[in-house]
Parts: sequence; structure tokens; C-alpha cells
Amino acid sequence: MKDLTFGTLIAVFEEIFGRGLFWAMIIGAAFVTIAYLYVLIRDRAISWRRFLLAQLSMPFGAALAVWFVLVMTHSRVSDLGGPIDLIVFLGVAVAGAIGCAILVYTIHSLIKRPSSSE
Repeated sequence: MKDLTFGTLIAVFEEIFGRGLFWAMIIGAAFVTIAYLYVLIRDRAISWRRFLLAQLSMPFGAALAVWFVLVMTHSRVSDLGGPIDLIVFLGVAVAGAIGCAILVYTIHSLIKRPSSSE
């Protein structure tokens, strides 16, 4: 693996997660992103109450993302070998936290439209 290209990254992720699960996660992320943009355009404002609820869900998203990666790679926390492993796991946790917040905000906004007080 001389060069780190986009194709190489896709191949590595397909190997880790399996082709079907990897592309299902990509499609799911795209769907949630489109739904989030739809909610922002539809409401023309951010509901700060929903935003707070979404932020409260972030630790669960971070923990779930780290757990998911550990299960998929058949690893344990004791297998972390150095600083780069810790940086990668922190990145996974941050991505999981942000993704969970966006998901919670989007679902809550799609289920219940904002009232005039929000």
C-alpha cells in the first residue's frame, strides 16, 4: 500500500465492514444528511430545544460508534497499540457523537413540527 487513495480507503472499509454493510452505512448517512438539510430548509431556523436534546444524545452516539468499530474489527480496548490508535478511536467517537446528534435532531424534527414558541 504505497499510496493512500480514495479507492484504497473504500477497499479497506469494505474489507473491515463487509461490502453490503459498508454501502448500507453510506446510503444511510446520505439519507440522514438529505433529511437533515430538508428539515433545516423547511423550518428556516434551528429549534434550540431540539438541539439541546440532540446534544444530550452525543455521548451515547460516541460510545456506540466505538463499540461498533471494536466489534467489527474483532478488537478490544487493550489492543490499542499507540498514539495513532487513540487518535483514530477519538475520531470515531467524535464522528459517532456528531452523527447521533444529527440523527436525533432530524428524527425529532420530522416527527414533530416546531411550534410558534420554538
